[in-house]
Amino acid sequence: MKSAYAHAVLQIVFNEISAAEISQLDTLEQLELLDEFKVTQDDLEHLDDERFGKIERDGKTLYRFRTQDWRFYFEVADQQVVVHRVLHRGTFSDFLFRSKLPLGEDEALAESKHFWKLIDEGRQARKN
Repeated sequence: MKSAYAHAVLQIVFNEISAAEISQLDTLEQLELLDEFKVTQDDLEHLDDERFGKIERDGKTLYRFRTQDWRFYFEVADQQVVVHRVLHRGTFSDFLFRSKLPLGEDEALAESKHFWKLIDEGRQARKN
C-alpha cells in the first residue's frame, strides 16, 4: 500500500538563476508553466510519465521535467525540488543537432560538459 506522501506534491524552490530564467517569460506563460510543474515522490520513483527524465553523471542525479517548449532541470534535497535551470527546448535541440549524437536528449545531456556547467552555476546560485 502506498502512503499518501507518495502522491503529495513536493515543495518547489527556484534558485536565483532559474527564477531569473522563468521571470523573462510573460506572466501568463509563467503561470501556465508553473501550473504544469508538479512533482511527487511517485513521479521520481517510477518516471513512467514522458514529461520526466533522469540524468546521472559522476554520482550526481538530476531530473528533467518537460512541458511545452521548456525544460526544468532540478534535484531533490530535503523533500524539496530545487530547480537549477529553466531552459527552452531549442537550447539543447541545437546542441544535439550540431553534435549529431545518436542518443536521446537525457543521455546526450548527461555526457555534455557544457550542460553540467550550466547546472553547477544553478547549484551555486542562492535560493529565492
